[in-house]
Amino acid sequence: MKIAGLDIGTTGCKCTVFDEQGRYLNKAYRDYPVRRAVGGHEIDVSAVMEGVYAVIREMASSCPDIAGIGVTSFGETFIMTDEKGTPLHPAMLYTDPRGNEECRELAQRLGEKNIARITGVRPHEMYSISKAMWMKKHRPDIYQAARHLFLMEDYVVFHLTGKAQIDYSLAARTMAFDIRRLDWSQEMLDAAGIDRALLSSCVPAGSVAGTLLSQAAEKTGLPEQTKIISVSHDQVAAAVGAGAFDKSVAVDGAGTVECLTPVYEKMPDIDRMYEGYFAVVPYVVPGTYVAYAFSYTGGALIQWCVEHLAKKEAEQAGEQGISVNAFLERAYADRDDKPSGLLVLPHFAGAATPYMDTGSKGAVLGLTTATTVAEIYRGCMEGVAYEMYLNYRALQGSGISFAKLNATGGGARSAVWMQMKADVLNLPITALKTVDAGTVGSAMLTGVAIGVFRDLREAAAHMVEESVTYEPRPEMHAKYMQVFARYSRVYEAVRPLVQMEE
Repeated sequence: MKIAGLDIGTTGCKCTVFDEQGRYLNKAYRDYPVRRAVGGHEIDVSAVMEGVYAVIREMASSCPDIAGIGVTSFGETFIMTDEKGTPLHPAMLYTDPRGNEECRELAQRLGEKNIARITGVRPHEMYSISKAMWMKKHRPDIYQAARHLFLMEDYVVFHLTGKAQIDYSLAARTMAFDIRRLDWSQEMLDAAGIDRALLSSCVPAGSVAGTLLSQAAEKTGLPEQTKIISVSHDQVAAAVGAGAFDKSVAVDGAGTVECLTPVYEKMPDIDRMYEGYFAVVPYVVPGTYVAYAFSYTGGALIQWCVEHLAKKEAEQAGEQGISVNAFLERAYADRDDKPSGLLVLPHFAGAATPYMDTGSKGAVLGLTTATTVAEIYRGCMEGVAYEMYLNYRALQGSGISFAKLNATGGGARSAVWMQMKADVLNLPITALKTVDAGTVGSAMLTGVAIGVFRDLREAAAHMVEESVTYEPRPEMHAKYMQVFARYSRVYEAVRPLVQMEE
């Protein structure tokens, strides 16, 4: 008997299979196109569904005894469909600028802080409800024809099982979910003018939706008795896959986006969270919550540096048979681990928490004619670490009490970066062997749902493997804090200079 995690991302989906002992067996991936134009950012969810069928079918060919598949997805993006789940329009991505005016209207009607206290999120155009309001106002024909309003998790689950259900954590990404009552907020829906009947039923993360419809079984190559589980928002799945089940451990998601995810064993201080635009999301352990503190450019900034600045270094790395990242880290190693001397503001895709300022731009300060690519590379790593520390400080007073971090994602492979983060935050960081914690977390919740594991801690004992723990060095923390004192002023200094005229 096998268990699988199905992860729906913005540009592709993957299905990863594990055996009943939690050992990785195989995975399949398919990408799909995203259309970005001045007026909107959209995705064809029919292509998403085709990708889902393809990756499951590929895995079914080698693992026909998959007993359960857990579905996790990115958040906010929604689609309106007819009764059968046929899309009525391209899905609006969370980056789509439409819905800005409607979000302001909603905030004026209910008050920003009141909305935050109900939904756990400060009003922002990225959330689904504002875009649904835009659709009703500008495409009333579509709204009148709609019978379902899905996010990606419940859209896929509906097509596989015929059941319209969404887990609490993903529902919380709509700005229409009451995080205390754990159900849709009628107050929010009334203010937005959105019919509750369109929305899927809300269920705890890891809830069984049902078994495969006959047509889904035919398209996937799996038997109809295969169970489908509504798992969670992808960041919650990653926290599960990182083994964070109580307030003592937070997660460093060191992927394309840098995300710090602490666990709260009771409702955090919403007013404090409001100030930093931190989302409060129901977690998998009843009565607990997580928050998302993130930077849009974590690994993405490192990749930018490599692709645009390190062309010669990439050639040299190839000649030595090592990665360009390892080459650049080695090239800097003779500096005795001193800070680079550069100040890199990592807002190359705008500023996330605690600013949520899409108009902010990146900056590299302190360059001279002697500055090397290796120093800029190091400065980029430092900039991400400083931004993470900035968020850590902004979360103080909200109820966090974690004593260590578990790191996942591609960045967890870099010993240099992990040690730097430990030094900057002055906290031990444990790199996990599994880079893709979201898929692991999805499979863990699936295993619990179908009875492979008694609970998540037993699942973690099988599937969460630690690699190396990096302890903070007091002398390096002191050096980094001297630099951070200057870094903390960079945003306010640079922001007025990059203000674009409307």
